[in-house]
Amino acid sequence: MAAPLAQASAGSPLSLLAPGGLWLLALLGPLVLLYILKIKRSRRRVPSTWLWAAAQRDLMARAPFRRLIAQLPLVLQVLALALLALALARPASRGRALTGDHVAIILDTSASMSAAARSPSGEATTRIELGKQLARDLLSGLTPGSDALILEAGRDARLVAALDRDLVRLRAAVDAVAARDVEGDLGAAVALAADRLRQLGGARRIVVITDGNLARPDALRGVSLPLEVITVGAPVDNAAIVRVDVRSGSGPAGGADDPRAEAREEVQAFLVVANLGAQPRDLYVTMRQDNASDVLSSRRVLVKPGERLPVVLTFRPSPGDYRKGLLFELSPRDAMQVDDVAYGRVPAGDKLPVFLASGGAGEAGPGPGGPAGTTSSSGSPWLARALASDPMTSVTAGSLADLLRAPALDPDTFVVIDGACPPDVPGGDLLIVNPPPGRCFGTVVGPTLERPTLTSWDTADPRLRFVTLDGVHLHAASSLEPEAATRALLRAQEGTVATDISTASRTGTLLGFDVGESDWPLKASFVLFVRNLLEQARAHRANGVTGPARTGEPLRVSVPATARDLEVLGPAGERLEVAQRAGLAVIAETPRAGFYRVSWQGPQAGSVLVPANLTSVAESDLTPRQLVAAGGGEVAVSSAEGQDAHTEWTWLLALAALAFVVFDVWYFTRVPRRPQGHDSPVG
Repeated sequence: MAAPLAQASAGSPLSLLAPGGLWLLALLGPLVLLYILKIKRSRRRVPSTWLWAAAQRDLMARAPFRRLIAQLPLVLQVLALALLALALARPASRGRALTGDHVAIILDTSASMSAAARSPSGEATTRIELGKQLARDLLSGLTPGSDALILEAGRDARLVAALDRDLVRLRAAVDAVAARDVEGDLGAAVALAADRLRQLGGARRIVVITDGNLARPDALRGVSLPLEVITVGAPVDNAAIVRVDVRSGSGPAGGADDPRAEAREEVQAFLVVANLGAQPRDLYVTMRQDNASDVLSSRRVLVKPGERLPVVLTFRPSPGDYRKGLLFELSPRDAMQVDDVAYGRVPAGDKLPVFLASGGAGEAGPGPGGPAGTTSSSGSPWLARALASDPMTSVTAGSLADLLRAPALDPDTFVVIDGACPPDVPGGDLLIVNPPPGRCFGTVVGPTLERPTLTSWDTADPRLRFVTLDGVHLHAASSLEPEAATRALLRAQEGTVATDISTASRTGTLLGFDVGESDWPLKASFVLFVRNLLEQARAHRANGVTGPARTGEPLRVSVPATARDLEVLGPAGERLEVAQRAGLAVIAETPRAGFYRVSWQGPQAGSVLVPANLTSVAESDLTPRQLVAAGGGEVAVSSAEGQDAHTEWTWLLALAALAFVVFDVWYFTRVPRRPQGHDSPVG
């Protein structure tokens, strides 16, 4: 059963001393011996022995040692040696011992750990820096013989340092940890730490350093080992952009004051600004282009505590603005700046480019892996009318050769090919109508079926949404054999007549019949089918990615199937690893919010800008939350303010030892002051 974590009690102050450096105290014996041994004197002839009485008595003594006399150089040298020995022993003070033979230290590296904070001395810092300092103190407080491992908990768990007793390596691993612009998940890190420690014997424990602002407060369920949670940072108010969506729309050419004017294209940005604090916030929301200082649009808003306020910003783009990056900013900034900025992209125009290519008799058009050839089709006029019926499309008609030789075809163009099936078709989503016999994008186009009777169609497919084919009659159709039965879209009694030929980078549809030799164009369902295809292509064009572009999640970007030499640059210009398969580029991790630039080479060389955002209400909420745990383990929660800082005194003792040595050298080399009047001439 889940239960709130109990408060941990602080221990009593302890002093730490590593005995390894105390061996230097053994030199005190030889040092004192030098001061009590008799000095070996050389014989000299002098006029009188009256001035050398003390030396004469020393020579007459039979013992090899003389009486120890307290001298200032001896005292200084003993103190310097003792302080140096203590310094090498690394003395330190701390609040309590970190017990356990094997300790796992988990650092929360979620976005909330980047929030501003104050150190115990009052200096400005961040929560992650407080956590790293606490981790270093805990490492210094390990009992002799103990080892530790370091993990960081962001979107996923990462092993930063394996089990080790070398404090230098462990501290270096802690120093390399940084907060990421992602939602945190402590559960995966705790599970990984428990799995690593469960295989070991002796006393084991897990220490979690976090700010307590978890996107999943129940992440500590099922803990089977002793667990201690130490929180850093104080609660602060925060405002954030928690949602952003940029679309292409239209507005009156004369502005809002003249709604009767002709509509003009405009970019519409829809944002949601959340006030996650206890006080109202007066904010400015601005929009500007990436690498530009001019503000495109701005609004001043008053956001009440706990309110999520929708904000709309608009501007009219020029063709040169298409696919450029957009920045949305809140001002004034607050403690957590990563969610005060959001990123978007200017849509590539309000009209979807469409290319209608007709194979025509005698045009060569080899299918992928199949024979060359085309078929004569009478459906192109009907397709052209259906495509042109959508006012948000820009239709270009041409031959198949015009399509394949197009020098600057928009990569998001919706391509319709009537009567052919060429390989390596450029553009975006694809519709192939009445292809020749052979293999066409994984589907085998077989013999002709005379007057097939349609029996079923896949109503769950978005392309056939609200489409009914009752009463539709086909004069003839090619029998299609798709790679899998699940890819069949239209079925007749005699066989399949339409299939799904989609790839990872584009949606593809294959109709195995000439629409001009059917009565389908005379029915509303034909126009609705074409509209569904256009809507899908328009959505793919607006996103340019498959899946959400959120930090911490894999980023999937559609690229041409012929793309090669892919390169991905992160928000700071760093190179990232990318995998490519079937026209899809996959970036495994997006740790930072910002713009990711994907470029490629090949026949259709190009690039695309993909924005990634945090947009997490749970992560932007910097108010404390109750941590909940369940399981058989012992769990405790405490604040970093209750932890006495681990302080090493090595440098201070070494400095004092150096001061004594310098004073001893000065004392030995000084010029004695003569009595007053000694230098005056005798009268």
